[in-house]
Amino acid sequence: MELTPQIKEKLDKLQEKYEAMGQDMSAYLDGLLYADFLTYWDYIHLDTLLSLQNPKTPFPDEEIFIMYHQITELYFKLSLHECRQIAEHEELTLSFFIARIKRINSYFNALTTSFEVMVNGMEKEQFLKFRMSLLPASGFQSGQYRMIEISATNFNRLVDKSKREELANATIEEQFEYIYWKFGATELASGKQTLTLKQFVKKYAATFLQLAKDREYSNFTALYHKFAAEGQDVTELAEELRHLDFYVNVEWPLSHYKSAVRYLERDPVDIAATGGTNWQKYLPPRFQKRIFYPFLWTETQMEEWGKSWVLSVLKDLAK
Repeated sequence: MELTPQIKEKLDKLQEKYEAMGQDMSAYLDGLLYADFLTYWDYIHLDTLLSLQNPKTPFPDEEIFIMYHQITELYFKLSLHECRQIAEHEELTLSFFIARIKRINSYFNALTTSFEVMVNGMEKEQFLKFRMSLLPASGFQSGQYRMIEISATNFNRLVDKSKREELANATIEEQFEYIYWKFGATELASGKQTLTLKQFVKKYAATFLQLAKDREYSNFTALYHKFAAEGQDVTELAEELRHLDFYVNVEWPLSHYKSAVRYLERDPVDIAATGGTNWQKYLPPRFQKRIFYPFLWTETQMEEWGKSWVLSVLKDLAK
């Protein structure tokens, strides 16, 4: 084979690279000569991936439940990958920021539009049986989802609405004691913290607190105000942040609400799933008013937060 100028140029560049590292390029070429070609299944560790579904019961639909939650966590990991790129960028530009928010929005769009796969993909009777064997585990315990929230907004916006104003100038540790999701994991009967919550806090509290401190000046709200203060045109960024706000705080929790109403509510007795949490008050956005960017919404929009979505869901469920 003829040694073309293009190949020689690449070899020269490789030589420079390995010399700079004090390495012998010919040794690396020997390794390349004997290496096997990469396969798709090895690259994505397909065999390992497909071995990670281990149902706890004999009901076939439990595999659907497991796989969809695993897919969800992979989308959350993609979102956090973008969050880190934004927060840790040494010379963040507005265009880079917008492009990464668009990516996160596309991930959440995929999640919210695909939730029907799980909602409609399981037989109710199977679900009600196998779900009881999974207690106290709950999707409530998704640490990655909480990390996305922390990356997206000022930490005070995650404080329960009853304490938000009072703790506006409190420390992150003080605010964390009243973070909204702690109020969504109390026992229906006693009002005490569920085992679900206790497990979750024990595993992730230190991680959440450190991330909140790390993102104090690099969360999306802080960065939006930084670009706006510099006089840059943040119109497109504002639009993407509104989409993100609605995806995370309305469409995603209400997808779960729709599922919970379908599977976990019996009239007049509620099924004690999701670790016994008071999901009826925790999931609907109109109760919690979880809004990342209140400065991007009108008073009317915030007052009606999630209302039209809930009404449409309840109408569908009534059919």
